[in-house]
Amino acid sequence: MEKEFITLLNQYPGILYKICKVYGNKEEDRKDLFQEIVLQLWKAYPLFRSEANPGTWMYRVAMNTAISIFRKEQRRKQPTPFSYLPFPLPDPPDDTSPNSALPALYKAIDQLSAIEKGVVVLYLDDKSYQEMALILGISKSNVGVKLSRIKSKLEKLIKSFSH
Repeated sequence: MEKEFITLLNQYPGILYKICKVYGNKEEDRKDLFQEIVLQLWKAYPLFRSEANPGTWMYRVAMNTAISIFRKEQRRKQPTPFSYLPFPLPDPPDDTSPNSALPALYKAIDQLSAIEKGVVVLYLDDKSYQEMALILGISKSNVGVKLSRIKSKLEKLIKSFSH
């Protein structure tokens, strides 16, 4: 069973890395999250039905793990008084890079809620609304509504970074 599990993980390496990138702020956080997701996948593996799509199953377990950890950490954090917050300056644009929009996109994604981040990751991975609904445990129409709102929110955030 262990070999089958490792083979399954190796078939879909991008899923875990994407989720860890979006939900982990620091490299250490991403590594911890990666380990926790693999542990949860291993615990859930005996219940995995092979007729289900393995990628969808992995996304669902990984997302649920990341979101639950994200929420626990948000509850533990003490808010910083406003007067002590540094003035946020946007990063200077890097026009030399062909992917110059990526840092702004990740900065904007970081401002989203846990569920919104999950929707974005799945959307950027070209998942259908049906797959997104299955992974997130919401209706297909709710995915469409959330995605529309998130796109508007991201657009506003990215514009605010450039001003």
